[in-house]
Amino acid sequence: MDLRAELLKSIWYAFTALDVEKSGKVSKSQLKVLSHNLYTVLCIPHDPVALEEHFRDDDDGPVSSQGYMPYLNKYILDKVEEGAFVKENFDQLCWTLTAKKNYKPDRNGNSVVSHQDAFKLWCLFNFLSEDKYPLVMVPDEVEYLLKKICTAMNVELNSCELDDYLSQEPQTQGGLTVWQFLDMVNSGRFLRGIEQEAVSMAVEEVYQEVIEDGYLWKKGQLRRNWSERWFTLKPSVLSYYMSEERKEKKGSITLDKHCCVEMLPDRDGKRCMFCVKTSSRTYEMSASDTRQRQEWTLAIQTAIRLQAEGKKSLHKDLKQKRREQREQREQRKAAKEEETQRLKQLQEEKERKLQELELLKEAQRQAEILLQEEEQRRRQQHEEMQRTLEVQLREAEQARASMQAEMVLKEAEAERQRKRILELEEMQERLQEALQQEVKARQDEESVRYAQARLLAEEEEKLKQLMKLKEEQEEYIIKTQREKQVLKQEMENKNKCLEEAQKQLEEVRVNRQRVDQDVMAAQRKLRQASTNVKHWNVQMNRLMHPIGPGDKRTNVSGGGFLGYQPLLSQRESSLR
Repeated sequence: MDLRAELLKSIWYAFTALDVEKSGKVSKSQLKVLSHNLYTVLCIPHDPVALEEHFRDDDDGPVSSQGYMPYLNKYILDKVEEGAFVKENFDQLCWTLTAKKNYKPDRNGNSVVSHQDAFKLWCLFNFLSEDKYPLVMVPDEVEYLLKKICTAMNVELNSCELDDYLSQEPQTQGGLTVWQFLDMVNSGRFLRGIEQEAVSMAVEEVYQEVIEDGYLWKKGQLRRNWSERWFTLKPSVLSYYMSEERKEKKGSITLDKHCCVEMLPDRDGKRCMFCVKTSSRTYEMSASDTRQRQEWTLAIQTAIRLQAEGKKSLHKDLKQKRREQREQREQRKAAKEEETQRLKQLQEEKERKLQELELLKEAQRQAEILLQEEEQRRRQQHEEMQRTLEVQLREAEQARASMQAEMVLKEAEAERQRKRILELEEMQERLQEALQQEVKARQDEESVRYAQARLLAEEEEKLKQLMKLKEEQEEYIIKTQREKQVLKQEMENKNKCLEEAQKQLEEVRVNRQRVDQDVMAAQRKLRQASTNVKHWNVQMNRLMHPIGPGDKRTNVSGGGFLGYQPLLSQRESSLR
């Protein structure tokens, strides 16, 4: 439920309270006053020009809720900022307008709840009511709220008595209006023997639990002194004020997934301490008792968790879950009723078929009786017919005797007729054979004609195909000739290239043969040079031996001559 929907619920009560005649319309002067008061409590700058323009005097007649909604949305609800106003003052304004007309406590002062408690119950009713108009609270939510109040007083709610009360009142089957709910609480039917102060404390506790606000002691950051502040918890922020009137806001603590809540030991004369740690600062606080500390820490931790999950509020989340559970129960109930209806229809169908079966059995019995009567009547008719046939048989015997004489005469005549018939039959057979031959000849002629027509059609089709093939062949021949000329030209070019290549190959072969001859000549020269080198090496080895005493002179001179032989051979080889 967003802020706009919450505000619309309270404004709806104020609008219906101004509708004195219950016609669905309110006078413009009253709507002007209502709008002015809404501007004030919602802390929105006044726009008297728009107010006068929308409710100008030349447009006579009262305004319906649908006619007031455009102005309400555009100039009031669209400008509302959460946290910029005190919602309790806004609810108090709407409650004052509607309670004056609709809330009727006991004049003798025997009401279970006070006027202020009735206002808080009205706020709780608006929070738990369905999001459709007129506003009602379903029985499950009524039981939930009463259980919360009774639990705060350590009293157990009698659920059976509540169910009996709701079942006895036909107008409460779809849900209770806030005035029916307050009358039920003031009747004391479910809160017997409980003092008004206990009820008031329980309502205050449930109200603060749902609305999530209350007094706590807070330690200052600079002076480090303790001050009592009125704290209000929202899904994303924990704000604190000087007092519960919330006129002077002292600060706020932004809640996100990085925040955490921790318990602290008692110190500085304070007890039931806890702290809220954010990414930038640690806030130390002290509750009045352990239960209040437990409630505040749980509420702040839940707000941090819901903020991380992207949800609005714990009680709104629980309300949504209860609504989903109710819808599931209603769906199961509807399915069960549908199944029961289907079984009932099947039972009725079964009973109807049994009745039809009984009727069929009765009809069968009647048919058997009629069949027996018909059999008896048929037997009597058969006996009468048999007697009649016996009389006719005797008469036939007499007629037979008289007719035998005539038969002898007629047999001769019949013999003659038989011969004539045989002749006619033979003639008929010959005629039929001739007719069959004629029919067969006509059929053959028709088949021949059909075959001839078919052959002509096939011949014409084949002629067309032949002409088409001939045209394609001529085109193909022309194309082939062209391709042949191209190929011939290419072959001539390739032949020329081939001839040139062969010539080059021949030249290469000739060059190769010449080179081979040169190589062979070089090899022969190399072998001859090698032989010469070996020979001169032998000669040099011989010259290297020293000449001993007693050698002949001729050997010396001969050796000297041979010493010049290598030089001469080397010169000749170099000349060659």
